Order: sequence, then structure tokens, then C-alpha cells
Amino acid sequence: MIPFTYTRAHDAAEAIRLGADAATKYLGGGTNLVDLMREGAERPGALVDVTGLPGAIEESQDGSLRIGAAVRNTAVAEHRAVRARYPMLARAILAGASAQIRNMATVGGNILQRTRCAYFYDGTVRCNKRTPGAGCDAIDGFNRMHAILGASAYCVATHPSDMCVALAALDALVELEGPGGRRTIPLTDLHRLPGDRPDLDTVLGPGELITAVVLPPLPWAQRSTYRKVRDRASYAFALVSVAAALDLAEDGTVRDVRLALGGVAHKPWRAERAEQMLRGRPAGTESFRAAADAELAGAAPLRDNAFKPELARRLITAVLGELMGDAA
Repeated sequence: MIPFTYTRAHDAAEAIRLGADAATKYLGGGTNLVDLMREGAERPGALVDVTGLPGAIEESQDGSLRIGAAVRNTAVAEHRAVRARYPMLARAILAGASAQIRNMATVGGNILQRTRCAYFYDGTVRCNKRTPGAGCDAIDGFNRMHAILGASAYCVATHPSDMCVALAALDALVELEGPGGRRTIPLTDLHRLPGDRPDLDTVLGPGELITAVVLPPLPWAQRSTYRKVRDRASYAFALVSVAAALDLAEDGTVRDVRLALGGVAHKPWRAERAEQMLRGRPAGTESFRAAADAELAGAAPLRDNAFKPELARRLITAVLGELMGDAA
């Protein structure tokens, strides 16, 4: 048994003070961290419980939505403004976990869950994420679930969050508070690609705490959705997922688009190349497929996941086609 201390923070300042030590972990709903501790993949010396910090969903006059980090996933998925204005987010959360887990999981905890694969849990194999410099047995092992974009020779694991894929597509901002003060960064900049340090999942500094997520006003995101392909229906991680929003001009051209992929990279993958190709072009299967081809041109599949690029192409094309049909 690995001993650790437990403290419940009463406010953000106390949490940051207690969490400044590198051996300390913040504890939200515990749906990921406790599981990793039970398996021996995480061994924090101290836990700081942040579930008591203020958490609310606030609508601003400019149309943005601020979601506190301590808000439970169920509350986000059921919120009137989220369902009406950002339906892809509600659908992504519902696709991500059972009702019991959604009732426990917090927004901040979901964002900070570890990028991982089965090899991360197994202490008998090589894993650079668990032990930097050890090697990665997944590259030549069973890698059906693994990355095809942005991977490195050090790690090919994929980020597991469904919610984060939708947040990436929606240009979400993450509010942080730490020993150095407060800052706000795009969610797409929060998570790291593996490079030669896959043990570092995010750009957060020691003791830095997520306090909220802000969804900017995006009126046409009412026409958005999230679709996930997985091996089984019971809340498995995505093989490939797509979060998309589509805005069409009266002449049928793409006025604007948001597109992000899950299950393909070490972080939620914002499909910026595909978005750029689609803006100003006629909406339709041909354009959608060409944009998907451009986004996936750099895909580097492994032995067991060579199906993923074509699956992603088909899923992108189908989801955008669905949204185009909704606009008709």
C-alpha cells in the first residue's frame, strides 16, 4: 500500500498552496485518478480535494458561457444553454461515460485525465509515459486503439476524453490559477503532443489549477453534433470521433466550420487544415471528402490501426453531410 495524505481545500488559494508540491495531485470526482492509483500507475504523496470549490454555469451578456471546473459532467450535459447553443458538447458528454460516472466526474477532472493506453497500466512492460526513457512497447505491440496523428517514437497513446474533443471544436478557453497568478489559454494549447516527454500531458505548471472553462459565443454552433465510433456500445474509448459545427451561406457554400477529432492523437485534434479547405467552398460530399483527405494526409498508422484514416475520412464526411442536411 502506498501512503498518501488527503486534504479538502476550501478555496482556490488554499488548493494552490497545498498543490504546489510535485508529488501532490488535485482530486475532483476521482473517476480517473483513483482508478490509476488502484492500478499503481499513479502514486501521489498527497491528494487535495477540490470538489468543494465554487462551481456554477454562468451565462454572460456577450453570449459566452462560463463553466466552473467543479461542475459535474451531468450538470453540463443537462444545462439548457448547453443543449440549445452547443449541442455537440452535450452529446459528447453523454457518449463518454455512464450516468453514474457523469454524476461524479467534474469538468476540470475530465480535462486533466491522463492520456493513456493499456500499456500504461501494466508495470511489466515498457512505457515512457509511466517511466520516462523506458521505451514504448505499444509501438510494436497491440496498437488498435492508438494514435495516427501527432505521435512520436516515445508514445502513441490517444487522449480519451469525448468532452475535450467538443471543447476543442468550440474554441473553448481554459481559466487557470496558480502560484504565478491567473492566465487563460485556448483548450487546444493546454494538452501536449508527446514529443520526447509523453509523461507531461499538459502545459500546466506545478500547483496550477483549472478554475473554469469558457465557451465563446458561437450562434451557429446550434447546428453541431458529436459522433463516436467505438468497439462496443458500453462507453468504450473512441476508435475515432468527430465534433463538428457547420454554417452554410444561402448559396450553399460553407461560411464557417468547426471540426475536431478524437481517438486519433495524444490530444484532442483540431482539424484546422480541413476547416481552411472548406471555408468558401460548396458544401457537399466531394468537398467534405477532400477536406478530410487533406487533414489526414500526414496520418501514420501502426500495424493494427491501419483502418483509422479511412474510418476518420468516412466519419468526417458523414457528420458534415448530416449537418448539411439539417440546414436544408
